[in-house]
Amino acid sequence: MEKRTLAIFAVSCKLFLSTSLFAQQQRVDTARTYFIPEITVSDIYQTREVRSTAPLQIFSKDALKNLNALQVSDAVKHFAGVTVKDYGGIGGLKTISIRSLGAQHTAVGYDGITLTDCQTGQIDLGRFSLDNVDQLSLSNGQSDNIFQPARFFASAGILNIQTLTPRFEDGKHTNISASFKTGSWGLVNPSLLLEQRISRKWTVSANGEWMSSDGHYPYTLYYGNEEGDLSSREKRKNTDVQTFRAEAGLYGNFSDKEQWRLKAYYFQSSRGLPNATTFYYTHSSQRLWDKNTFIQSQYKKEFNRQWVFQTSAKWNWSYQRYLDPDYKGSTGEIENSYYQQEYYLSGSVLYRLLNNLSFSLSSDGSINTMNANLNDFAHPTRYSWLTAFAGKYVNNWLTLSASALATVIYEQTDKGGSAGNHRKLSPYVSASFKPFDKEEFRIRIFYKDIFRLPSFNDLYYGETGNNKLKPENARQYNIGLTYSKDVCPFLPYLSATVDAYYNKITDKIIAYPTKNLAVWSMRNLGSVEIKGIDVTGNVSLQPCEKLRINLSGNYTYQRALDVTNSDPASEEGRTYKHQIAYTPRVSGSGQVGIETSWVNLSYSFLFSGKRYTQGENITENRMESYSDHSISVGKELTIRKINTSIHIEVLNIANNNYEIIKNFPMPGRSVRATFSIKY
Repeated sequence: MEKRTLAIFAVSCKLFLSTSLFAQQQRVDTARTYFIPEITVSDIYQTREVRSTAPLQIFSKDALKNLNALQVSDAVKHFAGVTVKDYGGIGGLKTISIRSLGAQHTAVGYDGITLTDCQTGQIDLGRFSLDNVDQLSLSNGQSDNIFQPARFFASAGILNIQTLTPRFEDGKHTNISASFKTGSWGLVNPSLLLEQRISRKWTVSANGEWMSSDGHYPYTLYYGNEEGDLSSREKRKNTDVQTFRAEAGLYGNFSDKEQWRLKAYYFQSSRGLPNATTFYYTHSSQRLWDKNTFIQSQYKKEFNRQWVFQTSAKWNWSYQRYLDPDYKGSTGEIENSYYQQEYYLSGSVLYRLLNNLSFSLSSDGSINTMNANLNDFAHPTRYSWLTAFAGKYVNNWLTLSASALATVIYEQTDKGGSAGNHRKLSPYVSASFKPFDKEEFRIRIFYKDIFRLPSFNDLYYGETGNNKLKPENARQYNIGLTYSKDVCPFLPYLSATVDAYYNKITDKIIAYPTKNLAVWSMRNLGSVEIKGIDVTGNVSLQPCEKLRINLSGNYTYQRALDVTNSDPASEEGRTYKHQIAYTPRVSGSGQVGIETSWVNLSYSFLFSGKRYTQGENITENRMESYSDHSISVGKELTIRKINTSIHIEVLNIANNNYEIIKNFPMPGRSVRATFSIKY
């Protein structure tokens, strides 16, 4: 296909398909720029990141290869301003928090529709591998794309996982990809992808993977503090994990103005839950089983130049079973099962008033239910209605967007009291200004007032739940500078962003002891102020035609302080103006990728400064800083139209069993090999 044809096709895709569904599927010549009020077309380099009115970070599929990451949770650690709570190993729980706002304030989207977990309010990123991921994007505030479901306006930030969409070379009707990963601690991970073009309008895809690991990695167990003489070399126990994922997709491209997409998803896992490594005790027997399936559909049609319509629907079912066979109570064991269902429908309309001005209206409705085998469980049902009205103006030097989100919540329970109803109006405004006509230098700002509802666990879990909880509110302020430039053939691209931010959380939901201290309960008692700076940089070097060097990195400094109560005589006063738990003051990451005609090399590192395990910043609660360094080498070959590649990684080369969560050591040095073929 000729370059001109490719460029036209890319613009058509961007115009008629939402960014969340088909972002950056084609590469556009860097000498051309296309402005559309609701969408910015990206080029081979990530110019969307420097054009965005709010901080946006993107990892393409090629960039993900340089991160030495197996799961989505491994990759997002390389985003600026992100804290990932990782309980160690492949099967450990992994959640993401943006700018210390908390995991419940961070939405996770999957192919343009958000994932939900009303039980905990957070998504475990450890369940998503990178095998079928085409792009990861992280937006603070919200993205510049105003033509999207209302749920994408309803969080402090969103991590969007974009999976692979079938693409066929001229004359091809079938794509087959297979890979096999193996490595330390019994890792076995085969995967298969099939794509078939049925006709000019219809394509289908199916992919699946299975992963197993015993996770018995060695670590040093210290008796007392790490400076003490008593220690022993142990292996993590009860860390095995087995997962299976299967997906099928049906794609209808009826015309350049009408598309439809259907996806079915299934996931299951079985894993051990290792104990904290304390008190001479390494035994653990707790287990967790998860199952999740959903079917989602998306349809889009452009009636004319002014009007575009899209709709999405989803049914989601999830199951979780927890077993503790060594429970010391009268029952002798704990076995709990939880069931969730969701019915979701969304509709959006886009109206282009002028070439540079557009408006959108989105409305989402959902029903969430939860059941459990617990005695006197509340059996809650939540009815949610979200409506977002947004506008956007774009010209050569200014991008301005604003939105208002109306949220209406109705909640009921079969037993006991319910959390009742909530109504809230949430505003957002952002702008990007380009002061110099010939330089891609921009000044950007955004403000957002948003909230998050208490989870079903917060409201209804045994004696801990509190159905009188109010929503947790967050206000976000950001001002930043962005710059990018094509310098010369040797330095074809460089970019940098600097953002300063201030966040304020009120009515923070925390667990608080009751008067008898034996029972804890959820309360709206917390208040947190967060001030920080995020810095990112990307450089591409082209010393010669067959050699490219890509360098990128980020740095974060933040003070996330508890400002709940300044009275030193109170319980909360002991943590006043102290850094909140597990939040480092400084953190960063970096990557180097070297692409040659015969081999590709990459190096990546992560760094985190000291943290505290509790809100009181005293020596006993301090965790030391850590760094993680990994390297990899890959080779690609084409044999009789079959593309073959082998990739070998050495992870955590310093063999450091650092801890992200206290007493949950991470794996030390390991090796992973990947063999893949594409036809």
